[in-house]
Amino acid sequence: MRYTGMPMGMWILFKRSFRDHLVSMMGYSVAEAEEVTASAKKRYHGIISRLPEFEKTDRFKMNIVNCSMLCAFVLSMKERPGVDRLTGYYAQSMMTGPMRWFCRMSGKRKFTDKDIAGMKSTAALRAADRNPYSWNMEYLPYEDGSGYEARFSRCGICTLMRELGLFDLVPAMCHLDYTMSEAGGVSDFVREYTLASGGPYCDCGYKKLRR
Repeated sequence: MRYTGMPMGMWILFKRSFRDHLVSMMGYSVAEAEEVTASAKKRYHGIISRLPEFEKTDRFKMNIVNCSMLCAFVLSMKERPGVDRLTGYYAQSMMTGPMRWFCRMSGKRKFTDKDIAGMKSTAALRAADRNPYSWNMEYLPYEDGSGYEARFSRCGICTLMRELGLFDLVPAMCHLDYTMSEAGGVSDFVREYTLASGGPYCDCGYKKLRR
């Protein structure tokens, strides 16, 4: 995958937040946070360069780019954080003002015909059959019309983090689904299983909030 384009853009958008939360949440000094960030940028370049290009219609490229950034920071930290600590760090680092705006705009489109058509198209694509760093999912609408479930049988984050020796930290990324759904303001996020915890699949359920 080329660094120019989305990977570069995501680094520019989130670098400061990831760096600043090293200080506010992880106990680093300002100087140490700068060192970690400089190291993470090099690692991020390396991770991105080893990934294949995603198909143009694959909506999950951003997911693997975000995963690459978090992994680069973790691999550059002086001490490996536990899942709970990393969960908070990742959520706070990601939920910047622009990200909260993005979630609100996505919320406005949630459950629309366009949103559902996109989910069906993604399910039909089965991108992970050709790219192990992407995802395969099923679109499963709830029979009572209260929303839908996206059920994943293949997960690019699991693939990449296993290769980097960080598989036990995957739940720190998974938890952002709850945070982003809440920021969207139109759905409750529900989940029973994850592949990272040994489940048969990852279920991402979105139930319409009652107004």
